[in-house]
Amino acid sequence: MPNPNNELDGGPFLIKLSGEAFGGNGEGVDGGALEFLGRELLSAWREQCKICVVVGGGNFYRGREAMSATIDRIHADHVGMLATVMNGVILQQWVQAQGVPSKVLSSIPVGTICDLYSPELAKEALNAGVLVILVGGIGNPFVTTDTAATLRALEIGAKILIKATRVEGVFDRDPELFDTAIKIDELSFDTALAQQLKVMDAAAFALCRDNELSIRVLDVFDAGNLRRAVCGDEVGTLVIDRSVDHESNNSQ
Repeated sequence: MPNPNNELDGGPFLIKLSGEAFGGNGEGVDGGALEFLGRELLSAWREQCKICVVVGGGNFYRGREAMSATIDRIHADHVGMLATVMNGVILQQWVQAQGVPSKVLSSIPVGTICDLYSPELAKEALNAGVLVILVGGIGNPFVTTDTAATLRALEIGAKILIKATRVEGVFDRDPELFDTAIKIDELSFDTALAQQLKVMDAAAFALCRDNELSIRVLDVFDAGNLRRAVCGDEVGTLVIDRSVDHESNNSQ
């Protein structure tokens, strides 16, 4: 059930969805993964219709991992931006096939495939109840989709940035390396920095902190998490601009 004291009621919300999520356990687009992600997004949209989704492109191409002998960083990043357009169009087509209005806005011009992004156009679509999918990063190289998601969240006036990942939140240490790793339910930006906890890339994290934009990190493949997040329920890890007693949190 939605939280009756939900301070996020009405949105808008910015969901950052990695490209790898589209690939399931591999590259490209896995039909089952696409179906699951689409249904999770629509479940959240039906609760709070002002939702923007920033998609990555890592299931097709990752610019920062390109071999410099093959392609330079600038062109590699532009190829990565095109990969996000591919994911965005695929997701939009799936959403619209369910009878839900959806619009793709791109930071790079791609002809007749989708419209060019502007904050005004995104807000107009959100106010009309359209699920908005943002692609193309910010249109410039050397910038991750984490940073793009943060900038877009600030531009549309999002109440929270939801980072939809493959892990259930932020841990006190790498859970893949340490069986004793503990998930943190809530922490402050200062604590995350002091403990060197990986939440987002440094530029994106600094933007969130400086503009008091809260971040919720969650496992998108745990069914219902996105819906619970937009309803204001406690899910995953919340990074917020206030001090938190971690020992108290982790002992509960």
